[in-house]
Amino acid sequence: MLCRPNSSASRNQQAWAAVPYGPKLHDFLQDEFLRTFWTRLMRNPIGALRELWAPIARYWPDTSTTLLSLAEDADLLSTGLNFEQSAGNVAEYFDIPLIMLHHFPMRPNGQLLPMLPARLVRSGGLLSEWLLWRATKDADDAQREVLGLPRATRPSAFRTARRGAVEIQAYDAVSVPGLAMEWAKWGDSRPFVGALTMGLTTGADQDVAAWLAAGKPPICFATGSIPLESPSDTVEMISSACAELGERGLICAGGTDFSEITIPDHVKVVGAVNYAAVFAASRAVVHHGGSGTTAASLRAGVPTLILWSSADQPYWGNQLSRLKVGAARRFSATDRNTLAADLRRVLLPEYAVAARAVSAQMTSPTDSVTKAADLFESTAGRKAV
Repeated sequence: MLCRPNSSASRNQQAWAAVPYGPKLHDFLQDEFLRTFWTRLMRNPIGALRELWAPIARYWPDTSTTLLSLAEDADLLSTGLNFEQSAGNVAEYFDIPLIMLHHFPMRPNGQLLPMLPARLVRSGGLLSEWLLWRATKDADDAQREVLGLPRATRPSAFRTARRGAVEIQAYDAVSVPGLAMEWAKWGDSRPFVGALTMGLTTGADQDVAAWLAAGKPPICFATGSIPLESPSDTVEMISSACAELGERGLICAGGTDFSEITIPDHVKVVGAVNYAAVFAASRAVVHHGGSGTTAASLRAGVPTLILWSSADQPYWGNQLSRLKVGAARRFSATDRNTLAADLRRVLLPEYAVAARAVSAQMTSPTDSVTKAADLFESTAGRKAV
């Protein structure tokens, strides 16, 4: 198994042999770039996209070398979003099937921005694929030349689709209304399996469970893996908003260090927790809007407030608003007053009712893993087109 250096998979090798692959997360994209990406995109779209895609081209040769050393005699090659273009070329070289794991609707579609005409949104996605290919074409051409493959004339997504690649959609169709119908023409090549999670327990789970049992369900704040710029201001904002609403607050710190900050009695700060257990025991959840965390809050059946910063986060915020199970706001535009107002809104009874209804349509974690495993088994050994 190839995994990002310093990832949980690379540290937990009981079930598989983990090989470092690609750069560390913070070497790939800097925190500051992620926080300011959408501002940059609005000011200079082409420049922002080039900066976003530059690491793909920079690390392309290294990923190709690693894959070539390990994929020979493999029955199948699987890849995540990053470097799927490099993996596609290697799969073509060895003539083996390819599975791509998408935690977000990556291919052009008309559902990501429901406030805009579907045709316009779909065309924008198609343009983005062509721009990505042009921005990384030198790396693509160089790899294909080394492998003795024909020079590419179309983006990687077109080439892998022609070879019969399976693009597993690791999220639920219900979370993006209309997408399953729009993509029905792709048949079994874009199956929806639901979010994949290992459901690991953590050392904080018992302590958190005791705190949860000692009072009414809290509002859970999952801050994500990217460190917050000002932890003290964040705690002040959260504690003030919760106090105004008469709620308890549980902050799941993730990548932020809160150890030097005084925490009020009605707020508890912990590190990594089991989101499935904690979210389900909360009255509402506030998080950054990443694909995995969004799926966890939807499965929990509780209202969600997404305070987004970058990447796919605003898109998931749009979808939750569309489903009427939550709301979204840019994190940099959030203060104590807006947080209290947004929470007051999502705590209305109709949001809880809608959240429970969507939760009932979500694929269970066990079924998601089973569906994905079945796809791997049925695809392995199958000759690519």
